[in-house]
Amino acid sequence: MANSILAAVRGVSTMPVRAANNRRENAARNALRYFAYLFIALALVFAVIAWVNEDVFYYRLATEALIFGGFAMGVDLLLGFTGLLSLGHALFFGLGAYVSGLVLKEVSTSFWVTMLITLAASTVAGTLAGIIAIRARGVYFALITFGMAEVVSKIVFNTREIGGSDGIIGIPVVDVNFLLFSVNSANASAFFLLVLVLIMGLYFLLEGLLQTPLGRLMVAIRANENRVPFLGFNAQRCKLIAFVLASNACAFSGALYPMLRGFVSPELMFFHASGNAVITVILGGVGTLVGPLYGSVILTALKSIIGTYTEHHLIVIGALFMLSVIFFPKGLIGYLRPRLEAWLLKKGAN
Repeated sequence: MANSILAAVRGVSTMPVRAANNRRENAARNALRYFAYLFIALALVFAVIAWVNEDVFYYRLATEALIFGGFAMGVDLLLGFTGLLSLGHALFFGLGAYVSGLVLKEVSTSFWVTMLITLAASTVAGTLAGIIAIRARGVYFALITFGMAEVVSKIVFNTREIGGSDGIIGIPVVDVNFLLFSVNSANASAFFLLVLVLIMGLYFLLEGLLQTPLGRLMVAIRANENRVPFLGFNAQRCKLIAFVLASNACAFSGALYPMLRGFVSPELMFFHASGNAVITVILGGVGTLVGPLYGSVILTALKSIIGTYTEHHLIVIGALFMLSVIFFPKGLIGYLRPRLEAWLLKKGAN
């Protein structure tokens, strides 16, 4: 009797704490969703301005920023939520681009068939690579992913059957069929809107996944991997699933690249592509998932603007990146997120 009364008292005493934690979690989740909604709104405003000015170049540039933003989201899924720094996920971005290009050129020009084959290929490749990579931790994990990407990129670079150093050229224009209407990849404005829908759909899919027990387990691994088995879960299995999901996200984004540019280059698998993805994540905010989208837009805009004035634009971008890390170590969304959360909590309290 005494024990049951004590348990009831303890339950009542922890209720305010649980309620406060739930409010903070909801505020954090809603803050990121608001940033996602803002991103969509800004993208639509840009689309209207570009349409009025009939500016195809900026449409294509913005579409490329979205594609590389999706790539960076895959990297952030590992780094920001599972604590695994990958320096080689350009392997899967390039894999998605190559599979997409080959299917479109040699097999079928169907968008849906291409994406299905790409995701199947990335799942197999991600599983094989993940089984090897997740055996290591910390810097060794980063080095293993870097090594695998370098090996595969050199093989692709020296394989003439898939274009060698020239890559794949002459990829046909794609008509994305939605039964009632279709979107042609040669139409810059329509394809931009399609990619926006696909990338934001990927974001909301991953964001929903992180609210599931699997997503919470990924965060637990980042916090303390050694304690996860005491909860009754297999940490290695969860890391493998996270690795494969990140590979799928990168390959999904990569599959859109040849539809935009009409060619595929082996440089998409090189280390600088992985490095740019990590920089994008840091600029936008690690562990925010929507931050990489903002980071990709910032990085793409900087390259375009600074590149028009000097061929040494990478030096300027590198200096700006160092300054951003010093003064905004949590990235753009990481800096703004606590302020929006505090406002949402205050609004909820009132």
